[in-house]
Amino acid sequence: MSAATTRSRTPDRLCAEAVDLARGAAEEAAAPGIVGEHVGLVSEGDRVVTHFFECRELGYRGWRWAVTVARASRAKIVTVDEAVLLPGPDAVLAPEWVPWSERLRPGDMGPGDLLPTDADDLRLEPGFSGEEEPPPNSAVSHEMADLAEAEDADVTAGPPARLPDVPSRGSIAAVAEELGMRRARVLSRYGLHTAADRWEEAFGAKTPMAQSAPAACVTCGFLVPMGGSLGQAFGVCANEFSPADGRVVSLAYGCGGHSEAAVMPKPPQPAAPVIDETRVDPFPLRPAPDSGSVPATADEDTEELGHS
Repeated sequence: MSAATTRSRTPDRLCAEAVDLARGAAEEAAAPGIVGEHVGLVSEGDRVVTHFFECRELGYRGWRWAVTVARASRAKIVTVDEAVLLPGPDAVLAPEWVPWSERLRPGDMGPGDLLPTDADDLRLEPGFSGEEEPPPNSAVSHEMADLAEAEDADVTAGPPARLPDVPSRGSIAAVAEELGMRRARVLSRYGLHTAADRWEEAFGAKTPMAQSAPAACVTCGFLVPMGGSLGQAFGVCANEFSPADGRVVSLAYGCGGHSEAAVMPKPPQPAAPVIDETRVDPFPLRPAPDSGSVPATADEDTEELGHS
């Protein structure tokens, strides 16, 4: 260990004795009555010492006023460098800052709020943005035109030659428009899976409501079918009395508002017990002498004494 390191860890005597100077600097920076007792000091380097004072401010439990004092080489006057409020070892601190995109939860967005999505959002993928092009095996496609030119062949006047370059119906773009894929971005497979997991957890077969339902939603008349691949496992509930009204529900979900709940056969109930009140069963207060397993025999000795 070097001599400089040893000197830096040993508090300077004059700086360590400047407690009143440090307290005055802390009281000047804080409100009256906020600076408490002196709780220690630490050497920051050669002729540099930081004094710590208890903070009595409400809401700052465990915090300390830190006042750093120093003196120049061969000088006897101690001056104040800075006075700040710092957390102590057992201070109450605010939780670590989390970006808004990570702390946002479903239901937090209100009227007028905007929620931008990242360009690389895993839940989305680019939609169909290709130009209108005929199929590669069409007589008017670029591939067939290049092939005809290379082979020095002529395209005879026939039905294929009179076809328009961009069919108005049945084209790729028309089908994409019908499927809803002409948007800039559509749901990716990851986005579909995460949405399905949320809906299954909220209104799925494992919920208490579905466990006690008379039947599943797949047989309910209030279920509105969905399109696309999600329609194979989910639908929309249209029963105003159901807890899932207007929600996406699993086909295996169910509730007491099933459309066929009234006509479904009820589970068998045990017959009510029959009580015969016309016959009286005698109930003796004392057992009969011959009701035991040991036959009753007379004892001559006890008979003479009058015992039974």
